[in-house]
Amino acid sequence: MKSTKYLELLTRNVKNPILTAADWPYPVHTVFNAGATRLADGTTLLLCRVEDRRGISHFCAARSANGVDGWVIDPEPTFSPDPENHPEEMWGIEDPRITFMPDSGEYLIAYTAFGKSGPGVAIASTKDFKTFERFGLVMQADDKDAAIFPCKFNGEYALIHRPTTEMGSNMWISFSPDLRNWGGHVVLLPARRGAWWDANKIGLSPPPIRTDKGWLVVYHGVRRHASGSIYRLGLALFELDHPEICLSRGSEWIFGPEAPYEKDGDVPNAIFPCGYTVEPDNDTVNFYYGAADTVICLATASIKQMLEYLEVNGSTDLLGIAGQVAERS
Repeated sequence: MKSTKYLELLTRNVKNPILTAADWPYPVHTVFNAGATRLADGTTLLLCRVEDRRGISHFCAARSANGVDGWVIDPEPTFSPDPENHPEEMWGIEDPRITFMPDSGEYLIAYTAFGKSGPGVAIASTKDFKTFERFGLVMQADDKDAAIFPCKFNGEYALIHRPTTEMGSNMWISFSPDLRNWGGHVVLLPARRGAWWDANKIGLSPPPIRTDKGWLVVYHGVRRHASGSIYRLGLALFELDHPEICLSRGSEWIFGPEAPYEKDGDVPNAIFPCGYTVEPDNDTVNFYYGAADTVICLATASIKQMLEYLEVNGSTDLLGIAGQVAERS
């Protein structure tokens, strides 16, 4: 008998939401959109976006032995806006994405700095999540949804980001020799057109995942409709040595807001992962995502299954048939 159910690639944790504002050791409004990494001792660290009742966000670290519960949260903000020295952070810092660089032993954090000109991309580095070095704004407003690859390409760092330009809100890739000066800007993945789930506005979700078949990228698409927007997730695969080349893009969204904590909150119908960890089996991925811009949740997936999904459902037609027709007309 033919199944009437869609394939589920991501499975929600039964303990969701795993972190809420009520867990914080100081007064906060919401916690969401956390960057994630696994430390050398096996501890999972989440660098959480924390919003206060002014509407200003900062980052606070939460640590767990198993990545699910028993979280130990820093008693005060871990990384706060510094508008005096960095005016681009005047209205807060948002949506951190963490990349560990094995060659230098440092963690690079790409985040959104929100200033008078709008959101821009900033970078900071740390080795202990206690002291940080800021590199400042590297992509001017309006630009966000950024993450750094965990290796260099021909001696250069690579950054995925999402500027909003006359071409729309597409994902771009840029390169740099020093994390401060960036060039070689090219469109990495365009938003589709028309009625697609990822039409007109897309952006990177967590940092790219290295696999034997290429860089697996989970991205979000925003579907606008009469009563608001829906944030869903899709998949794409890029060449290992030339990450600007897309090998495959899924046609359907693979994960969308369904649970009550994803549909009800400050921003209803939004799921937004900014970080992941990979289990020792090198297959199981833990995605940490903000739900409704209000709480932090966890979903797990298999790298093997996601790659198999793209083999069946992926295409090199990046815009889709409907989008291609619209582009030509």
